[in-house]
Amino acid sequence: MRYRYLTIEREYGSGGTEIAAALSKALEIPCYGHEILEMTSERLGISEEKLAKYEETATNSFLFSVFMMSNSASGNADAVAGEGQIYLVEQAVIRDLAAQSPAIFIGHCASEALRGVKGVANVFIRADKAYKMARILNGYGVDEKNVESTRKYFDKKRANYYYANTARRWDDLGGYDLVLDSGKLGTDGCAAALAGLMK
Repeated sequence: MRYRYLTIEREYGSGGTEIAAALSKALEIPCYGHEILEMTSERLGISEEKLAKYEETATNSFLFSVFMMSNSASGNADAVAGEGQIYLVEQAVIRDLAAQSPAIFIGHCASEALRGVKGVANVFIRADKAYKMARILNGYGVDEKNVESTRKYFDKKRANYYYANTARRWDDLGGYDLVLDSGKLGTDGCAAALAGLMK
């Protein structure tokens, strides 16, 4: 494989998880998203609900990000606050999974965990608002009156979590190796493009 690993960040409603699952099946390599949360929960001995809460409350403050990164630079989870420990363990889980085989990683700042590792492509999946709204309404079980607020909520949560732990903007497309528009390519087209990248 030209690339052994893909990290995928995605806008809510763009179909990033569906694309990753299709790619995983086509290439017969594992895909990790929620599994990262499960393994982190097991290692820390705390509930997945508590871990998910951290992602919801992660701040987008630059000063907080600098503080977190400076305290976690040593990789010692005991040297940082609870939120920082969660992030460090997530990063360790991702690196451990990558050591086992080629893989696809969804979210969880996986690009940061695999920084410096050879054979990594960092991908962002986006789409226009109308396409995402239709997907959220028809495929995610969200009531029509809540579609827009739900979309904004999840995108903000992802952006804040990414910034809090990397001090970089989640939606800065220049920070990715490849940006795909699922509204134009379709989920199958995105999966095919990424399969070609990895073969």
